[in-house]
Amino acid sequence: MGAIEMSALAVAMRQWLWLYPIVEIVHLTGIALLFGSIAVLDLRLLGLSRAVPVTRLARHVLPWTAAAFLLIVPSGLMMFIAHAGDFIQSEVFVLKMGLILAAGVNAAVFHAGAFRGAAAWDTNQPPPAAARVAAGLSLVLWIAVIACGRLLAYT
Repeated sequence: MGAIEMSALAVAMRQWLWLYPIVEIVHLTGIALLFGSIAVLDLRLLGLSRAVPVTRLARHVLPWTAAAFLLIVPSGLMMFIAHAGDFIQSEVFVLKMGLILAAGVNAAVFHAGAFRGAAAWDTNQPPPAAARVAAGLSLVLWIAVIACGRLLAYT
């Protein structure tokens, strides 16, 4: 971890007064975009706004979800390299990474499974149980990821 923390970017992250806060703002903006786009679709899958077609909503919000990762990943890596040793030893950080992995697996299972049949329940139909479970789990996982991210400042 020492080599990572001694890289020019990691040193700059720790020494330049405004760099870390700016990167953190970019990260938080990405999180807002990510969670907002996911939450809208998840709430629809839980049965809210049934008049809005699921497939149309997904086509609208999923590009925002993907764009959010373009903000989150680089900014998260920049914050990580500044304090890699501390993060690697943090149980909260490890839990956060595990929750992100679980959220990704949940999304992949949903898109490979229940979402393939969305045309049958696209509008004014209750989503199948598998879609509702995936949506509920998604909300819980992403809220837990956000909570872990905030807790990192205190551990």
